Amino acid sequence: MCGRFTFEHEWPAFTDLYDLPWDQERGRNTQARFNISPTQDVLIVHNDAAGHQMAETARWWLVPFWAKELPKGAMFNARIETIGTSPAFRDAFKSKRCLIPADGFYEWTVNQDDGKKDPWLIYQPGGGPFSFAGLWAHNEKLGITSCTIVTMPAAEPMNQLHDRQPAILEPAAYEEWLDPATSGARAKELLEKQNLHGMLEFHRVSRDVNSSRFTGKPEVNPL
Repeated sequence: MCGRFTFEHEWPAFTDLYDLPWDQERGRNTQARFNISPTQDVLIVHNDAAGHQMAETARWWLVPFWAKELPKGAMFNARIETIGTSPAFRDAFKSKRCLIPADGFYEWTVNQDDGKKDPWLIYQPGGGPFSFAGLWAHNEKLGITSCTIVTMPAAEPMNQLHDRQPAILEPAAYEEWLDPATSGARAKELLEKQNLHGMLEFHRVSRDVNSSRFTGKPEVNPL
C-alpha cells in the first residue's frame, strides 16, 4: 500500500523526468511536503487531448467520472491485480493513466518492544525525484479532478517492511504508460518489468509522521 508520501524537491528538479512546457512550468509554486496524506491535493502529470504531457493538481482519492458523491471506501490506492476489472478503476486504467511526482514514501512496522508502529521512509538512492504510476479522473458533476496510486506485490528490498508497495516506473516507461493507446496488458507489463523497485532504500524516522496532521520533517533513525 501507499498511504503517505513526500515531495521535498522543488518542481524544477523534475525537469528531466517529464516532457512538459518548462518555460511555463518552471515557475510553478510548490513547497516541500514531508507527510502527504490521502484526500490532500497533489501534482499529477498526464497526457492532454492532443497527446502532450501536462501537469495539474488533483485530489489524492479517486472519484470516478460517473460517481454522484465522494466515495466513502478507500480509493487512494488501486491494486494492479484488479485495475483492469474493478468498476472503480477500469475506465481510468484504460484511458487516464498518470504519473504522480514524489521523492519518498512511508511504510510502518510494529515495534516488538512496545507494540507501537515505527515509520520508515523509503526512497531512491540519493533521494532523487521519481514517479508513482497512477490513475486519474475528472468528475464534471462534482467538479473534482482526482487520482490514485497503483500498488503491487512488494519486491526486494521493500518486502522486508511490507507485502505490497507502490509502483514506481522507470522514466523510459513514462511515454507508453501515459499513452491511452497502450493496451491494458502492456501497461501491466510496464509496471511489472520497468520499475525501480530493486533500487529502493529506507531508514526509520520519528513517529511524528504517524499523525497526518504532522507536516514537519521527521527525525532520522530516532532512538
